[in-house]
Amino acid sequence: MPLRRTFEGLFWPEEMAAAAALGSSRIQPVSSLAVGSRGFFPSSISRPACSALLCRNNSGNGSNMRRKKVSIVSGARDANPQGRDFFTGAALQCSLSCYGRAYNKRSQYCVARTIEESPEVETGPLRETCTNESRVQRIWLSDVVVKRKRPYFLNRQWTTKDLLYVSFMVAIHGTCLLAPFTFSWGAFAAFIVMYMVTGMLGITLSFHRNLSHKSFKLPKWLEYTFAYCGVLALQGDPLEWVSSHRYHHQHCDTPMDPHTPYEGFWHSHMGWLLDDQSTMERVGARSNIGDLEKDDFYKFIEKTYILHPILSAAALYALGGFPYIVWGVAVRAVWVYHITWAVNSASHVWGTQRWKTGDLSRNNWWVALLAFGEGWHNNHHAFEYSARHGLEWWELDPTWYCVRFLQVCGLATKVKLPHKEHIARLAVKAI
Repeated sequence: MPLRRTFEGLFWPEEMAAAAALGSSRIQPVSSLAVGSRGFFPSSISRPACSALLCRNNSGNGSNMRRKKVSIVSGARDANPQGRDFFTGAALQCSLSCYGRAYNKRSQYCVARTIEESPEVETGPLRETCTNESRVQRIWLSDVVVKRKRPYFLNRQWTTKDLLYVSFMVAIHGTCLLAPFTFSWGAFAAFIVMYMVTGMLGITLSFHRNLSHKSFKLPKWLEYTFAYCGVLALQGDPLEWVSSHRYHHQHCDTPMDPHTPYEGFWHSHMGWLLDDQSTMERVGARSNIGDLEKDDFYKFIEKTYILHPILSAAALYALGGFPYIVWGVAVRAVWVYHITWAVNSASHVWGTQRWKTGDLSRNNWWVALLAFGEGWHNNHHAFEYSARHGLEWWELDPTWYCVRFLQVCGLATKVKLPHKEHIARLAVKAI
């Protein structure tokens, strides 16, 4: 008969957590089992508050298992502060893991405070297991729990592209430190103009609503003009940007999403850009831009992409010298970067969900204010085809105002808006 030991005297008023290791060191939380089911709890135990049945490992017998004393510090009541006998090894580690997962539900921490060590037993991993298992990695001020946190700086393999990208990001962010020393109203005006041109006309109107979602149609000369404004934003060529964004909508907040906050806020904000290998596994196929990759203009931009931001920087330098480079290129690019990335991160973490879209998208007013209406992200995920993201009169959406102006002028045609039937269908599921 398998040897058994239980945690006794550790109680929670409302919840019970337990595990069973039958024939191996593997355990299973009691939340997935029938409470008090036969075969998992001995008849002498009546609804234990936290219990683990430790059995002999398949690879050995119970007589070879060493005993140690463990004391657990928690908010729970312990009837025996001197500690109890437990089996060490894999079974003990699993028991501590079970204890941590149980305490997880109470949003508290489990800490193995004292373990009477013997030279042949390494207890550090046990303490670490208990602590790590009990910690809920919840994004600050949100209900989003990180399911998989990726390493971005240590314990990872760096590719040449990763190193180049990090070097560029460090350089352009570092250049922004010169902004206070190069300020002039002319340089600041260059920042504002380029922010509007690249941020609204280039990214939100062209790359996002026009090219990615086909929310409206423009004459080719105007479509190319706005797309070129997006090229100057330093966020990649149109084919790359549109393909990645379409993959995001296709696999939103799943393991195939290139920037889901389920892998951490940093990942969804910009960390995904620093891991080229992982990102290419998700978006590298580019099999979703057949409508654009045949266009000679976009193929030309893809091949000559790096030249165009350099030409724009040269033009700014000719207008106002180095201060215009600092403000019109570096400060503006970093500003638009983080606003664009905030749509991927903040608008999937903080805000309200008006529509039940099945993902983490939120309506976030301050992101909408900075990103020309893109922060009404739950609206957008509910009606991806819509040229209008701010669906209420008070939801500020400058990009939509621009599209509407183009429509009045006869330049924007086939402008798509949410269908009444679609709104009615989603309104039933509204939060």
